[in-house]
Amino acid sequence: MTRNLMKRAAIVAAVVMLSAGSALAAGSKDDSASDDSNYDQAVKAVKAADYSTALGLLAKVVAKDPKNADAWNYIGFSDRKLGKFPESLTAYEKALAIQPKHLGATEYLGELYVQMGQTDNANVQLAKLEKLCGSSCDEYKELKTAISSGKAAMLDAPSSK
Repeated sequence: MTRNLMKRAAIVAAVVMLSAGSALAAGSKDDSASDDSNYDQAVKAVKAADYSTALGLLAKVVAKDPKNADAWNYIGFSDRKLGKFPESLTAYEKALAIQPKHLGATEYLGELYVQMGQTDNANVQLAKLEKLCGSSCDEYKELKTAISSGKAAMLDAPSSK
């Protein structure tokens, strides 16, 4: 495990412990409103290209809901935009393990592969998208363009796919 991944695991564990303590102190059993707020704030941060802030908020979301494929997708996107490719790969893999037909994670994983120079792997993701949504869906078109141009970085605006 890389040092960055170990650090992230420690941060997530600390957030889980702090969140559990806060919930007990407040006598609350359901913090779904704050989860939604953290997620919504994270999406706004991603759209504003404030990826570090987004990652902090998303860590809170997945600490409470580790099966949130959309949050893992945004973690992967944010890590990728920060150039943290191994962390991005891990997050996309988690999103796809939770929701194998997640169009956004499939597209963005393909874009990560393009950025890493792994065109063959990017084409595998493109083929998956074609099976999932056809060649006319936005995710397919965007990944195909990224592969053709060799630049996934041109796709700055994340989507909540």
